Amino acid sequence: MLRVYLQLIFMVIIWGFSFVVVDIAVEFVPPLSIAFYRFIIASFSFLILDLYFKFTKQEEMHQYKSKLNLNKFSKNTWILMILASFTGISFFFFAQYSAIEIIGPSLPALFVCLITPIIITILALIFFQEKLNVIKIIGFIIASIGGFLLVTGGNISTLTPSSPSFLGYLLALLTPLLWAIYSTITKKISKGSSSIVMNKYIAYIGTLELFFFVLVNGELLIFFRNFFNIALFLSALYLGLGCYVLGYYIWQNSQKKLNSSKVASFLYIEPFLTLLFSLLLRRGETIVLWNIIGGIIVLVAVLIINYK
Repeated sequence: MLRVYLQLIFMVIIWGFSFVVVDIAVEFVPPLSIAFYRFIIASFSFLILDLYFKFTKQEEMHQYKSKLNLNKFSKNTWILMILASFTGISFFFFAQYSAIEIIGPSLPALFVCLITPIIITILALIFFQEKLNVIKIIGFIIASIGGFLLVTGGNISTLTPSSPSFLGYLLALLTPLLWAIYSTITKKISKGSSSIVMNKYIAYIGTLELFFFVLVNGELLIFFRNFFNIALFLSALYLGLGCYVLGYYIWQNSQKKLNSSKVASFLYIEPFLTLLFSLLLRRGETIVLWNIIGGIIVLVAVLIINYK
């Protein structure tokens, strides 16, 4: 178990820094193009992995083929993977990266990392028959208060259409819901399946979806013009190989070995790491004291919800 916890700590560190990396990358290309570049690299990494197992030792190749044989997905599973690719890749990263472009890296990190565990817990109650008790109900009430302060910063006008950051807040608010749905779907799929194989196919589908979105949005020319930009390439390499191939594998593998709420609890650390990285690199922020207070209240609420 110690190994799983250490892997989760490593995951939140690389994910925490990813918000700052995206904040830098949007200076070169629009959010959709960054997500597309990220998953081109992720998909290419899986192709290399396939080639490695094809030409490696016979024993390792046999083990890999055995995994593939165990993962002959049914029609329903393919439908779930398409939904997972939409909620965990294409639409998710469009919403998250656009929010980062508008309101900076720290608030989107706070939203997705502190609100997601609550939604995951609610979905676990529905789909995995986890019990709801008085302590959890109290936790949800406290979380609602903290969530209001976290999202609005104590100023409800930030959520009105007249606010200059309204779209950023709206997109940032979508990300916890999307990630919670993605996590619930992949937890269901990954039972008895290889996390690597599942993530590979979800990455392939998500890359195709992002290509379509980039094409429809008229960003393809911008994307190709900046394809060999070294800063953008390094950002995409970090996001694709580090955050997706490694990070998503750790997330899925951990969900097999631990309860959803325990895995989700590691997300609590992530936004504070993002804020630290952002301050160290002097990125522009729209975060205020009430956002921090709201985040702390949500953190306490989630701890209450997961108390045994």
